[in-house]
Amino acid sequence: MKAIARRAATGWTWIAVLSAPALAESAEDIRDIRGPKAVPGSWMISAALAGALVVALCAYAVWRRRHRVAVRTLTLSERTLERLESTRPLMRPATAREFGIAASEVIRDYIEKRFEVVATQRTTEEFLQTLLQSSNEALARHRSLLAEFLQQCDFVKFAGASLAVTDMESLFQSARGFVLETAERAVA
Repeated sequence: MKAIARRAATGWTWIAVLSAPALAESAEDIRDIRGPKAVPGSWMISAALAGALVVALCAYAVWRRRHRVAVRTLTLSERTLERLESTRPLMRPATAREFGIAASEVIRDYIEKRFEVVATQRTTEEFLQTLLQSSNEALARHRSLLAEFLQQCDFVKFAGASLAVTDMESLFQSARGFVLETAERAVA
C-alpha cells in the first residue's frame, strides 16, 4: 500500500493510494456472510445408514418370530411334581421332620386342588374318614397308599422320629407315583 502526503491549506493530509490487487482484497473483505456450502452426496450416507437400520430391524423381527418359544402353562400335576422335587434336598436324617412336613403339604395341596376335597385343614384321620364317604373313585382307589403316606409323614412330624434316607426315598416315590397316577388327562 502506498501513502502519499499532500499539503493542504490547513496542514498535511495523508491520502492512501491503493493498487488494484489491494482494492480487490478490500472489496472481498466487506462482502456479506454466505450460507453453508452443500457437500455433494452427504445425504446419501445418512439414507444408507437409515436403510441399513431398517433392514436390520426387519431381519431381527423375522428371526424372533421363527425362534419364539411357545410358553406352555404347566398342569396342576406338573407343578406338583416340581414342588415335590424341590423337597429332595431335605431328604437327610437331620432334616427328616422338614421333609415330612413339606411332602405332606405338597400332596394335601394337590388333593385339594385336583379332587376338590378339603385336605389341608383336617387331620389325617379326618381326611381318611372323608375319603371313605367320598364318591370320587380315583381318590378312593388310592386310599391305602394315601393312608400309609400321610401316617408316615405324621409320625415324622409329630413324634419327632427320624427316617433313614431310604425310607424318605420310598415316601417320595409313593407321593410321586400317586400324582402321576391321578394326573389330569390331556385334552386332545
